[in-house]
Amino acid sequence: MHTIIIFDTTLRDGEQSPGTKLNLEEKLKIAKQLRKLGVDIIEAGFPISSPEDFEAVKRISQEIEGPIICGLSRAIQKDIDTCWQAIKFAKRPRIHTGIGTSDIHIKYKFRKTRSQILKIAVDAVRFAKSRCKDVEFFAEDAGRSDPAYLCEVLEAVIEAGATVLNIPDTTGYSTPEEFGTLIKHIKGNVRGIENVTVSVHCHNDLGLATANALAGVKNGARQIECTINGIGERAGNTSLEEVVMAIKTRHDLFGDITTNIHTKEIFKASKLVSLLTGFPVPPNKAVVGSNAFAHSSGIHQDGVLKERTTYEIMKPEDVGIEGSAIILTARSGRHALRHRFEQLGYKMAKEQLDSIYGKFLELADKKKEIFDEDLEVLMEDEMAMAHETWRLEYLHTIGGTKTIPTATVKLKKGEKIIQDAACGDGPVDACYKTIDRIVGINCKLLEYNLRALTGGKEAMGEVTVKIEFRHKVIAGRGASTDIIEASAKAYLNAINKLIYQR
Repeated sequence: MHTIIIFDTTLRDGEQSPGTKLNLEEKLKIAKQLRKLGVDIIEAGFPISSPEDFEAVKRISQEIEGPIICGLSRAIQKDIDTCWQAIKFAKRPRIHTGIGTSDIHIKYKFRKTRSQILKIAVDAVRFAKSRCKDVEFFAEDAGRSDPAYLCEVLEAVIEAGATVLNIPDTTGYSTPEEFGTLIKHIKGNVRGIENVTVSVHCHNDLGLATANALAGVKNGARQIECTINGIGERAGNTSLEEVVMAIKTRHDLFGDITTNIHTKEIFKASKLVSLLTGFPVPPNKAVVGSNAFAHSSGIHQDGVLKERTTYEIMKPEDVGIEGSAIILTARSGRHALRHRFEQLGYKMAKEQLDSIYGKFLELADKKKEIFDEDLEVLMEDEMAMAHETWRLEYLHTIGGTKTIPTATVKLKKGEKIIQDAACGDGPVDACYKTIDRIVGINCKLLEYNLRALTGGKEAMGEVTVKIEFRHKVIAGRGASTDIIEASAKAYLNAINKLIYQR
């Protein structure tokens, strides 16, 4: 087996995301989770950038055992020395230094010549090597560098003592074919390349970071630099969870390539980084998004319930997620509805399912998603129909600050439909008085309670009432996305119980 080294730069490149700032204790928490995750290298920060970052890298070097602890530095002696002072406590330290090699960087960023950049690169690696035996060199903007010049620089830094060569697509400019070809060219044309590890560090400006990193692996790279949730500068970095699970899932493509990642810790790491950075994970984010293992379409739900692999190429449990989710919406079919009812403990005949399914669709058209509490209401309503004398067919209320509250109600009893109207102190009171007139029973309302069953603006409202008639107290319950309708259903439910008991 060929093991791909996972170099996690969440605490360095990831923290450079605009709007992100992690304090020392937060960095330590993430570093501890990265160790549990099984990353091979933790790039703990950029020590010269601030005293706080220096201290964070130092603490991680002192407290985190197992992974290599790496610090970033520019190709400047003071940077390199400061980096060493922060990481020297680690059992396995690494200095990561480098410089831009594209003509754009050489001309506009550094305002130097190619030969000057080459000398700076070699001097930096030699100085770093005098401090630390493990030195990684990054050729910034390698994706846009002249391949011949890039190979010249890489040969020189290998000779100077570099142990790892980082080939970054810094601006996310490359396509997978181009980047794979570049790695293959480096592997075939750089003297001494067999003695070092080739690493890839890809950015996501065109949405190709994961694809480019995997193209690099296919062409000989053996280290991937990535971040949890793909966070990082601009559009972010290669996503750790994506490359790891792509390698794990596509054995047919990657053959004997593997990683040391404990994949069941992925979701926990994702949630921790999201919480501490304040960057929410998009629902459609690959592998760790809330919709990654959720199924809403009736066609998909039917397939997954019959055989998981029809629509899932990974097991959610493999990344630390409890299981797949069947999201009930207006697009869900009978199979998914029956499955969820059975999970809630209800067994039903086809006729009962057909009856509930029609009401389910009516409710689903009003709401984005149907929750378990909604299903409980539908089932209770269905069971209540067995003893139902009066059924609500129509309800219309008028209310306001300068108008008399009025309710028009239409009830059905058997094949007979009766409609009436009444005024009251409010729309609910008017509704109850109208129901009393239709059914011919004048009840006393003892209790009225309203609560939201689910969250959001489209929440189901549940109303419970207690009525008294001739010293008998009966409870009723009703639910709807409309609280007036829920109130009417609760009152009518109590009256139907009263009639059935009598």
